[in-house]
Amino acid sequence: MPRPNQRAAHQLRELSFLRGYTRTAPGSVLVQMGRTTVLCTCCVEPKVPDFLAGQGSGWLTAEYGMLPGSTTTRKPRDRAGKIDGRTVEIQRLIGRSLRAVVNLRQLGERTLWIDCDVLEADGGTRTASITGAFVAVVDAVRSLGDQLAVPISQVFSDSVAAVSVGVVEGEERLDLEYVEDSAAEVDLNLVMTGHGRIIEVQGSGEEATFTRQQLDTLIDLGEAGIRFITLKQKEALGEAWPFA
Repeated sequence: MPRPNQRAAHQLRELSFLRGYTRTAPGSVLVQMGRTTVLCTCCVEPKVPDFLAGQGSGWLTAEYGMLPGSTTTRKPRDRAGKIDGRTVEIQRLIGRSLRAVVNLRQLGERTLWIDCDVLEADGGTRTASITGAFVAVVDAVRSLGDQLAVPISQVFSDSVAAVSVGVVEGEERLDLEYVEDSAAEVDLNLVMTGHGRIIEVQGSGEEATFTRQQLDTLIDLGEAGIRFITLKQKEALGEAWPFA
């Protein structure tokens, strides 16, 4: 199967960030990876869940959803608290990934609410959500200004980004589109910090097995992709980039 748009196996789709996409959330970004489009917002709530109350620590949590028109067949909305298992798994992944690089104790007793809403799905919605959410969180934390007791550089230990990789017709490929993802023999999602530390690896064979060598190749592909994504995050944030 040739790659859409004649991409090379190691080539990412076109990636863009549009910050300040909404005026109401202190952090918002429209992230596009190819045709996959996700609106990531971050709101700040001046309280924490009961289990953290009075401990001087903040919290970060995430919700994820796909709009009805984001796929070729309409996806019903989640209603009355009924959320499908895939949605729960993805929003937990987003929360874990961001908590890995945010120093919650430096937030004070505040909650960062991340919402990732998929406008169009063409593969890699969870990885695009994590990548865009980091940009939205940086802007939301910056909006606190002097309310923070520490410089913003002490709130973040590192940046975070994610990308998909997989094996399609025996070839290791970076950043799968839906037509590739649906036909992949191996599907893997990689979440890493900007300094190359692994936060999470989600990988499985789809009616197939894969070797340790293939796994190493996929991780190397993903790591190279995340290095480029991190540069794009830094470019999008400009002077707001929280690291020296």
